Amino acid sequence: MELFENFPLWVALIAITFAQFVKVPLHLIATKEFKPGLAFSTGGMPSSHSAAVTALSTGIGIEHGVTSGLFAVSCIFAIIIMFDATGIRRQAGEQAILLNMLAKDFHRFVSEAKGWSKKGEYEKQKELKELLGHQPIEVFFGGLTGIILAFLLFPLF
Repeated sequence: MELFENFPLWVALIAITFAQFVKVPLHLIATKEFKPGLAFSTGGMPSSHSAAVTALSTGIGIEHGVTSGLFAVSCIFAIIIMFDATGIRRQAGEQAILLNMLAKDFHRFVSEAKGWSKKGEYEKQKELKELLGHQPIEVFFGGLTGIILAFLLFPLF
């Protein structure tokens, strides 16, 4: 089964898993707050997207050489993913923060307005996900994580 010998694929999957689960202890160290849900969430330090695509590109570079077309494609793919993580997804997260603040202010206004207390209970609204993208430093360390893991794991395959 050649799938189990596909080093770039496995190192990318390992990098995603590692980056996701290391978020929990890093957050605990930084904030003294234990949040196990971070292991299954987007955003945060390090970027698992960046770790995955850099591990994939590094794995391809190790196996096929950095002059191969496959390595070039994977590098462009990695650049686009990391740019998106710090750009569009990060901006969407910042907009979610503002929208959530507006929704809370509106609900406070409505609950304090005269006559509204006689009406039925409003359903709680699900807040928009605010932790979507990454700070540039999170993407950098995610990328570094992927590269280091690829070089460390290559001898094992």
